[in-house]
Amino acid sequence: MAFINEPILLLTFFISFITTLLLLPYWIKRAKIAGLVGVDLHKLNKPKLAEIGGIIVVFGFLIGVLFYIGIRTFYFNDSDYILKILSILTTILIITIIGLIDDILGWKIGLRQWQKPLLCMLAALPIMVVNAGQSRLVFPLFGSIEFNLFYAILLVPVAISGASNGFNMLAGYNGLEAGLGIIILTALAYISWVADASWISIIALCMVFSLIAFLMYNKYPAKIFPGNTLTYSVGALIACVAIFASIERAALILFIPYFIELFLKLRGRFQKESFAKLGKDGSLVMPYDKIYGLEHLAIYLLAKFKDKVSEKAVVYSIFAFEAVFVIIVLVIT
Repeated sequence: MAFINEPILLLTFFISFITTLLLLPYWIKRAKIAGLVGVDLHKLNKPKLAEIGGIIVVFGFLIGVLFYIGIRTFYFNDSDYILKILSILTTILIITIIGLIDDILGWKIGLRQWQKPLLCMLAALPIMVVNAGQSRLVFPLFGSIEFNLFYAILLVPVAISGASNGFNMLAGYNGLEAGLGIIILTALAYISWVADASWISIIALCMVFSLIAFLMYNKYPAKIFPGNTLTYSVGALIACVAIFASIERAALILFIPYFIELFLKLRGRFQKESFAKLGKDGSLVMPYDKIYGLEHLAIYLLAKFKDKVSEKAVVYSIFAFEAVFVIIVLVIT
């Protein structure tokens, strides 16, 4: 890969950041006019917020990546990895469309539960056709296993679908999805850079800076919701980074909170919501007698030490939990 100096990299990230930051106020206004709103259930006054903020995040991400491609092509005369980058953009665009359809059709009346993973698998086609990643994987106890063609036609679509749908499970609290995306993608960007796959770390950081801009409007008290357009696209990008940088093990470790969330959701047969009940003073309380999500676990544990559990405290505690796995990954990498 041709060397790109720091000012150009910073400009690339700034473009993703500023594009998202400048467009979000306009989208918030237009979404409310169009009726694309959702109720913030964790506020006493139940405000209606603009929905589908993820479409602006993806747009900011795309503009930053396309600027990066243009600089490499016209200024550095370097076309290495361009096909792979375009395959990632195509996958993100396809999965964003899937998320957008689900968002527009509405919560609980959109795509059926079984349809979402199948459609997300279709989004993996651009990654499959460029034969991305290393087909030989190393597993604890089992050693090295060569998957050959099965890596592209089986493991890649499962990874894209699993990551996009999995990232969508841990959600529903102001700033939670964007913050977790920032933490995970920043960690993977660093590991990719260390693994001599700096081009994919740049792609990941374009999304990170777009998410940082979004978080400024999505943090407590939020002015906009992310929607599945954000969760699907960020989850899919996490899988793409892991595949192209061959750091699947690191991604799996960082996804442990989502595996725990899956187990807890299975406990409730996917019928229990992650939302909390709202106390008369605006604090969050357990919605069920049992724990059916990491959010519930955070509320339960925080209530042991605090008289009043806030939404911010729940979100920050989950961030801290994810940070534990970031440390583990950095230590073993």
